[in-house]
Amino acid sequence: MRPSLPVAAACAALALACGAAVPAAADSGPSVAFRMTDPRIIESSGLAASRLHPGVYWTHNDSGDGPYVYAVDSATGKTLARITMRGVPARDMEAISLGPDGDLYLGDTGDNLGGKWPEVWIYRFAEPKQLKDESIDVTRFTVRYSDGPRDAEALMVHPKTGRVYIASKNDKGGHLYAGPAKLSTSGVNVFHPVADVPWVTDGAFSPDGSRLVLRGYFWSAAYRWTDGTPRKIDDLDVPMQPQGEGVTFTTDGRALMYSSEGRNSQVWKAPLSGAALPDNVATSPATTESGRPQGGPAESATKDTGSKHAGKKAVGIAVLAAFGGLGYLASKGLRRRRRH
Repeated sequence: MRPSLPVAAACAALALACGAAVPAAADSGPSVAFRMTDPRIIESSGLAASRLHPGVYWTHNDSGDGPYVYAVDSATGKTLARITMRGVPARDMEAISLGPDGDLYLGDTGDNLGGKWPEVWIYRFAEPKQLKDESIDVTRFTVRYSDGPRDAEALMVHPKTGRVYIASKNDKGGHLYAGPAKLSTSGVNVFHPVADVPWVTDGAFSPDGSRLVLRGYFWSAAYRWTDGTPRKIDDLDVPMQPQGEGVTFTTDGRALMYSSEGRNSQVWKAPLSGAALPDNVATSPATTESGRPQGGPAESATKDTGSKHAGKKAVGIAVLAAFGGLGYLASKGLRRRRRH
């Protein structure tokens, strides 16, 4: 999603002003992991960690690009492959997620008109075993929402059940929608709301399916996933980016990767701790190179988050005030008007 020029400038200035609120090179907070150096990637709007190719992340552009998905090497920031989806119009691609079947799911769910399209689409294809430029056939699913059209930028596939979820957004927040147990290619897949969520630009499930993380431009939060519904655990460290629209878990579930739109954009890594850690790694703490446990007990880490996030929120509020209502613009969706 591309905001107007004044808003984009304000977002960039906000990111610079808030830089002090994020530890740039500390083990306890977000730090830059790599940059996307491909000049074709200018509006990275979704992010997914590859299972077949360690250290590789899948991303794609927002509307305005073709039906392309890029495999980016986190060691170098270079694109290793560009996948072209045959026969796909690519109206407004907003999110990507990897399912338990080893397939990538791409959500053409954005709506630049603020929620007018009667239906949107999800495209599915197997994660390529070899990383090379190629054109592939995809499976297309038609999606409608039970309560009418929505603008949505987040699509998440649960890694255990395979059920697809979409998070919408509007002026006052959004909803988390659940799709059918199994998507159908023969008819319309109706998604129903299961929870209220904030104004979301992306989301991701942990590899074990026990945690859901949602993000916006200036916030991120962890949820415990139980019986198909989220329960908020805590606010998380999120880097201040020019236009943060992507998030995914690392394959070990111990950290989050945050991406942003923009040329040569940075991808940040944010280690998780305490209750935000997925269940399958919370009881197995990471170790340093010396073999000693890294960080303190999970319980104490959880207790420390209150003061940490209170301080970050105070900084954010002060900066937003300095920019004369940028928070209001963000709450209005940073809406753009494009030709369709």
